[in-house]
Amino acid sequence: MLRLLLIIALCLASGAANAVVRIKDIATLQGVRDNQLVGYGLVVGLQNTGDSLRNSTFTQQALQSMLDRLGINVRNDKNMRTLNVAAVLVTADLPPFVTPGTRIDVNVSSLGDATSLMGGTLVLTSLTGVDGQTYAIAQGQVNVSGYAATGQAQRVTQNVPTTGRIPNGALVERKVPGSFQDIGPLTLELKNPDFNTAVRVADAINAYTRAHYKMVCAHEEDQRSIRIDKPTRVNSARFMAEIGELLIQPDTPARVVVDARSGTVVIGQDVQVSTVAVTYGNVTVRITETPNVSQPAPFSRGRTVVTPQTQVDVAQQGGHIAIVHGANLRTLVGGLNQIGLRPAGIIAILQAIKTAGALQADLVIE
Repeated sequence: MLRLLLIIALCLASGAANAVVRIKDIATLQGVRDNQLVGYGLVVGLQNTGDSLRNSTFTQQALQSMLDRLGINVRNDKNMRTLNVAAVLVTADLPPFVTPGTRIDVNVSSLGDATSLMGGTLVLTSLTGVDGQTYAIAQGQVNVSGYAATGQAQRVTQNVPTTGRIPNGALVERKVPGSFQDIGPLTLELKNPDFNTAVRVADAINAYTRAHYKMVCAHEEDQRSIRIDKPTRVNSARFMAEIGELLIQPDTPARVVVDARSGTVVIGQDVQVSTVAVTYGNVTVRITETPNVSQPAPFSRGRTVVTPQTQVDVAQQGGHIAIVHGANLRTLVGGLNQIGLRPAGIIAILQAIKTAGALQADLVIE
């Protein structure tokens, strides 16, 4: 883990000077976004891994309604016991400016007590938006990455077999109102807000427009937004394509991210630690119970009893003190490695250094 931490840190340190990215990779155009769709449907063709109709009454109602539309009346049949059908929730993201006839991916998730959707087929399902209008129709074979195998004494499950995906499984039927030409003033929004990054984006755009259009177009408004005045002799789509390829070096705040569950520690390039003395030691307490049997002498009236015997051992490891200071990322990671800590120790020390006020960065614990 310490070696992995050192590799991550050194990669960040060595690549910081050349970390130039395109503007379109760090910013999006305000007003251009996806729209979320949702629908309720049935997956059929399962191999006895679907919903039990007695426990999932909504599955039985949906199955009866579907068969009614196909001309089959099963309303009075109370003995339906099929296990090849599962009720699912279908979700999808509708990209901006798509036209009818475009295909999009959909995700399928079980709602009932089905054990697996492997081998199933989603029946024609309407996908609606937040306004209640139907924007797409989904249908197709469900691809499931997980599986479940059950025997009499053991059950094996990998990943999640009750969720799946249908690539290009939905056909767009309605266009979202609005077009790219209807967007008013062009405004770029940074994915990671920062004042320095916003200024650098505006400067890069202005340098380009001075050379090609003889005007200044970009104005930073805050740490997130950059307003752009489009030149009159170029359309919006072409202009956004041109400035999207411009390269800048984004700035990021000093931050340390700690995942206590997996023991992952990621330290940003600009993190610094003021000079601080650190000591860390582990205390191990081991308690051993060794019961002894006390046997009475022959022909005596005594009874056999068990007498407890407890042994307590205390061991303390580590405990040496070290000076940790980081004018740069390489020095900081080297100092932590010299102490010889495990991930849990690194996390505990980083929290203590932050409490002491010596960690000059944001500490994010997940």
